[in-house]
Amino acid sequence: MMKDHILVARDDSVVHLTLNRPDKLNCVTTVMWRELRALFEDFDTDENLRCVIISGAGGKAFCVGADVMEFPEMRSNADQARTYAKLAHGAMESIAKCRHPVIAAVQGLCVGGGLELSTVCDMRYCTENSRFGIPVKRLGLVVAYAELLPLMQIVGPANAKEILLEGNIFGAGRAHEMGLVNRVLPEIGFETAIAEIAASIAGGAPLVARWHKRFVERLTRPAPLSPEELDESFHCFNTYDFRIGTEAFRNKAKPEFEGR
Repeated sequence: MMKDHILVARDDSVVHLTLNRPDKLNCVTTVMWRELRALFEDFDTDENLRCVIISGAGGKAFCVGADVMEFPEMRSNADQARTYAKLAHGAMESIAKCRHPVIAAVQGLCVGGGLELSTVCDMRYCTENSRFGIPVKRLGLVVAYAELLPLMQIVGPANAKEILLEGNIFGAGRAHEMGLVNRVLPEIGFETAIAEIAASIAGGAPLVARWHKRFVERLTRPAPLSPEELDESFHCFNTYDFRIGTEAFRNKAKPEFEGR
């Protein structure tokens, strides 16, 4: 399926979404932000989905952020920027809130809004030649709170300041040191490695993956856990998948989870 500059392919319970503007290093247009939001809202309701992979076409870039050519028309003043932010933040929020695990598969450049896009995914894997950065100081732009928070939660305040204040483009090794990426993988066989990671995620109990994703997000918020939230940790024992999983473990068999 193709939606303008976004390609969507499905392999059983795994969806691979590709930003498809390789000639523009996969920068994102306003139309694409709308489509990303709509797609991830659909993904969220799909009971048969287990994992989503986001990548960029062409191998030269994951994404270099917003399409600067739209700035004169879409972001030339504060009022326009507020409208644009609602669009971009809405798309990123739909990715972050998708109940299924989301992987950013990074090859090449991952800068500006592209790096911000990667931070709302659950995990980030990159090739050895990938490069990262948010050099918006060169444009006189700030990173809004909604975009900065996911970055800071991943790399911490000091590294977030380094990324923004120095404004450098840095390599995969530094990104891994910061915790920005989970793993740096060889360029040869990268797509196969990502597919294997997604298959491993998809092979687990889907309700458990959703719980764990939600639990981790909840623990980033300072409010004390309610008794109801604490009790949710025990709900898995009443699921059909728990019975399937424990029985398969006892019989040394592969479980076939059903998500119920």
